[in-house]
Amino acid sequence: MATLTASRALAPLGTAGSLFAFALDVLRNLFRRPFQLREFLQQAWFIASVTIVPTALVAIPFGAVIALQVGGLIQQFGAQSFTGSASVLAVVRNAGPIATALLVAGAGGSAIAADLGARKIREELDAMMVLGIDPIQRLVVPRVLACMLVAVFLNGLVSVVGVIGGYFFNVILQEGTPGAYLASFTALAQLSDVWQGLAKALVFGMIAAIVACYKGMNAKGGPKGVGDAVNESVVITFLLLFVVNFVMSAIYLQLVPPKTG
Repeated sequence: MATLTASRALAPLGTAGSLFAFALDVLRNLFRRPFQLREFLQQAWFIASVTIVPTALVAIPFGAVIALQVGGLIQQFGAQSFTGSASVLAVVRNAGPIATALLVAGAGGSAIAADLGARKIREELDAMMVLGIDPIQRLVVPRVLACMLVAVFLNGLVSVVGVIGGYFFNVILQEGTPGAYLASFTALAQLSDVWQGLAKALVFGMIAAIVACYKGMNAKGGPKGVGDAVNESVVITFLLLFVVNFVMSAIYLQLVPPKTG
């Protein structure tokens, strides 16, 4: 009984180690040839098609909420002229990459996990290995690269729509001036903030794809196991995203000092 309890307690550590080893295998296979260009294009198109509309719709309330909250807080300090730059920083640095990653993981990642899980229970992956085809190189690498590419483009979409939504709500609802909102962009924001947002989106997309592929390729127990793998992949991805976002933000703030007005 004690042994069984100990094995259950150590199970998460074994899963984390297996996931890390799987990620290393994926990174190693990124540079192997031949590259599956057709699979990459098909997966990129599919992920973009299922995420672009939800991403655009989510970006509007993201920008609105940030503009309202930041604008209300800044007005208490009498610094309404910095509302634009504060909203842009919040959207570009954190809200854009996180919203993009959540949608990529929720829509694209769940579809990837379901697809690979179905292949696993039908023993297609075992058949590929018998034929000498590496499933990681053939199936996983194109999906990981597709998620990374789509995440970068969707991050740009979220940033643009979020900034426009913040501008609208700040000018219309909070009676801000358009000139002050636009002129404050350069007061606190800098080009490195954009690069940080793009780097976050790239890393978040990679994490979402690797977790989805890992859970899908290790699905067990028939169709129910595939469903469990999809749910677990989304939950694990969400947890990892917030941890990685904190680490990347902390590193960025240490390397790039904030710009003072």
